[in-house]
Amino acid sequence: MTKTQLIDKVQKDTGITKAQAAAAVKAMLDGFKDTLADGGKVQIPGFGSFSVKERAARQGRNPQTGAAIEIPAYKVVAFSAGKDLKAAVAPKVEEKPKKGVKKTPAKKKSKK
Repeated sequence: MTKTQLIDKVQKDTGITKAQAAAAVKAMLDGFKDTLADGGKVQIPGFGSFSVKERAARQGRNPQTGAAIEIPAYKVVAFSAGKDLKAAVAPKVEEKPKKGVKKTPAKKKSKK
């Protein structure tokens, strides 16, 4: 889904004008961006949470020369899906209990 499609969905579902929907979506995304830029966490119950994770500095290799290089520390945005989102995307299939399955003893090797 693109930002334009999201705006159209908000407009259709709420009955507000497209300009109002665009302003609402922009305000929401700007709020997410500002919170994450300040190192905060965005939590939406049932959907998931966005947070900032720090990656430590590490040694790497230049693939062309094989020379060791230092990769500096950096930050990344992480998303953790909520329970309702996980259930909507991949509903659990209940396993049927296996009836009448008996464990058979291991066969003994015969000596010849």
